[in-house]
Order: sequence, then C-alpha cells, then structure tokens
Amino acid sequence: MIKIVVFDLDGTLVNSLTDLAQSVNKGLVKAGIKAEPIENYNQYVGNGREVMITKAMGKLSDNKELFKIVEDTFNSEYAIHCNDNTTAYNGCAQMLNDLEQRGIKTAVLSNKPDEFVAKILSRVYPNHSFTEAWGNKPEYKRKPSGEALIAMLNKHGISKKECIYVGDSDVDVFTAQDAKVKMAGVSWGFRGKDELKSAGAPFVANTAEELLDYITNYE
Repeated sequence: MIKIVVFDLDGTLVNSLTDLAQSVNKGLVKAGIKAEPIENYNQYVGNGREVMITKAMGKLSDNKELFKIVEDTFNSEYAIHCNDNTTAYNGCAQMLNDLEQRGIKTAVLSNKPDEFVAKILSRVYPNHSFTEAWGNKPEYKRKPSGEALIAMLNKHGISKKECIYVGDSDVDVFTAQDAKVKMAGVSWGFRGKDELKSAGAPFVANTAEELLDYITNYE
C-alpha cells in the first residue's frame, strides 16, 4: 500500500516556466546576453538553478563574472516574481485533496532552491498541507541522487515500498531508480511522455485523474 506520494514541483504540480524564464532572461540582458525564448526553458529546467543558468548562457557560462551577474539577478528577480505567472496544473488540487482523504501523505522534493518551494506551494495550493516540502538542500546531493528522498522517508518512518515518486522528466525517473522507489511520470509537464518512457518510467499519466487512479490502485 502506498503511504506517501512525493512529487517533483516544476512541471509536475506547478507550471512555473514563464517566471523562471523571465527571471533568468533579466539576468542575461543585464550581462549583455540575448534573452532566450521562454519555450527553450523546457529543456533548461529540472537540474537546479545553476544548470538552468548554464544552459541558458551556453558557452558564455564559462565566464564566471557574467555567470555571477545572471545568477544574482535571477535570485533577486525570482524572489519577487516567482508567483507572478506560476499556476497549478489542471486537476492537481483535487488530486491532492483526494489523496489526503484516502489517508495518503503528500510531499514535494524539488531541485529548485529550497527558499522558493514553500513560498510557491502556499500561493498555488493554499488549502493543502504537505507532509514535507523540500527544495535543494546543501546537506543532500541534488536529484537525480535519491539521497534526499531516502532521508525524507526515513524522517517519517516510511519504507521505500510504501512510496511513489512523481515527476515530469528523466531526472525524476533516475531519482526514483536511485532511491529504489516506485515511480510515475506525468505528460503535462516540461519534457513530455517520450522522454519519460525512454528513461524507464513504468507509467505516464496524461491527467491528474489518471495519476490518482494509478496511485490508489497500486498493488
């Protein structure tokens, strides 16, 4: 029986692409670099802030001075604007409520800087209480390492077989594999079904309702 569902955040529970892209783009412009189209950020997010900025900057990311300008600008801009355009995906609020009603805990594990996670969740899902909501913490390796996920389960005395991890990218598939927990992908996020299947996702939901059915009927 599943006792906890741990979700990725960006591209899984929230569509945050515009706010992320605009905050990085402001840093790029400040550093004298051309802004990137928002849709390009589908491939930039998922591995944390530094990787996102590195991909957006391309070869110029080797310039430490320029990188610092972009990163510092992103940090200050995103702190103000992380909830300007970020929204819940269709059906996810109801899905979270249904899981809670069934006595299944919910949590979040993201590569996003930890200081932004609770701020976004409180704005997008104000009526839901997550058991844990972790971003990238310095004491744990970043996903796709399963280290933080295992620590979260240990904190609450939940075994690996009682957990399912949900995400939208190959990073999430590899995280679940590394932690040796069950996994489900979602097709509505930033990367799509093909990437998830290629990475080894055993199931990819097209709607929140499909995901709920998969979780609650898992044997």
